[in-house]
Amino acid sequence: MPLRLTKILLLCLALAGLFCMARVNFNLGSGLLLSAAALALYILPWKLDPLTERKLKRFRDIKRGYYSFIFLVALAILSLFAELFANGRALVVKYDGDYFFPTYSSTQLGHTFGLTGRDANSPVNYRNLREHFREQDNGNWVIMPIIPYSPNENITYDGILRPQPPSWEHQHYLGTDSTSRDILSRLIYGFRIAIYFSLAFMLMVYLIGIAVGCLMGYFGGWFDLLVQRMIEIWSLVPFIYIVIIIFSVVPTGFSVGTRIGILLLIMVLFSWTGMTYYMRTATYKEKARDYTAAAQVIGASTARIIFHHILPNAVSTLVTFMPFTLAAAVTSITALDFLGFGLPPPTPSIGEILKQGTARLDGAPWIVTSAFFALVFILTLVTFVGEAVREAFDPRKFTLYR
Repeated sequence: MPLRLTKILLLCLALAGLFCMARVNFNLGSGLLLSAAALALYILPWKLDPLTERKLKRFRDIKRGYYSFIFLVALAILSLFAELFANGRALVVKYDGDYFFPTYSSTQLGHTFGLTGRDANSPVNYRNLREHFREQDNGNWVIMPIIPYSPNENITYDGILRPQPPSWEHQHYLGTDSTSRDILSRLIYGFRIAIYFSLAFMLMVYLIGIAVGCLMGYFGGWFDLLVQRMIEIWSLVPFIYIVIIIFSVVPTGFSVGTRIGILLLIMVLFSWTGMTYYMRTATYKEKARDYTAAAQVIGASTARIIFHHILPNAVSTLVTFMPFTLAAAVTSITALDFLGFGLPPPTPSIGEILKQGTARLDGAPWIVTSAFFALVFILTLVTFVGEAVREAFDPRKFTLYR
């Protein structure tokens, strides 16, 4: 395919993502936008400096880490399209020659599809509608997702909310939890929330830690001593108690997104301090280099020295910490959810499923088993990526001063 046509197609995909974010569904639009970005990085030619190319080539040569990275990125992007795989709404409905796409549209009432009685003015149960159309056999049909259950949907059997074992007949591939919600659906949505929550956490921690640590290392003196003492005092504040206190006074009327944002802010405020020490040390080392002294002699500004000389060399070593920071964030949010101080209910969460599972080990072992293996799988992928990044970006093998 010609390069110009490829660029046009990627641009169209990105514009479609922006349109969907604004007018259709934020997650769908984000998925299209990230897909366009990932394809652009993979397909289009990018001119990189020789050192970076050597590091990336070494990373690709470490097959376990490289393929784990590709798989993890693919899962993260696919999770943004989770409504197409795990959802109680139909993908497509054909009724009297008309086609409906309920997944990302407004709620439809039963009379739209010819239902009568009590179902006529109630939101459509598309699983029941599918069976209804099959019985009528008049050319109408419904296509459901592979997992035809929403993550917060309670499915009663015999009028009782209780755990159900895995069943291919009912399409509960990993069973249901204590309140009859599909476990696989909740794991998919829980993974999406956990991975993007952790990415946001990592970016904010790095932004604050790198900024503060770089200023400490560059200016030194009393500024360095003062900030160090402030960091030491702040590090003594007990994190878990602050979480308990804040969430005990947060109004329950706040939206789920607002409460997640508050939790993210709290975790970042108590996690950025560790990164400052690495950045401070790296900045001290780079500041002592001859090229920094030469830049100061020729009159380069402080901003130019920091952004053009110190940061590019200091941050390259901190890249190796990124996957492990991500793994730590996933573990932390899971632990907080397990303790009941994490994501607000009924938000899908691996930690919340683990909490349910440990309480029902005897009667419903599939709950804790599913959550445990899902968590181990995610952390294993991230760890493989981290090991590969650490080896590929090892400054003892690649350095700008050789």
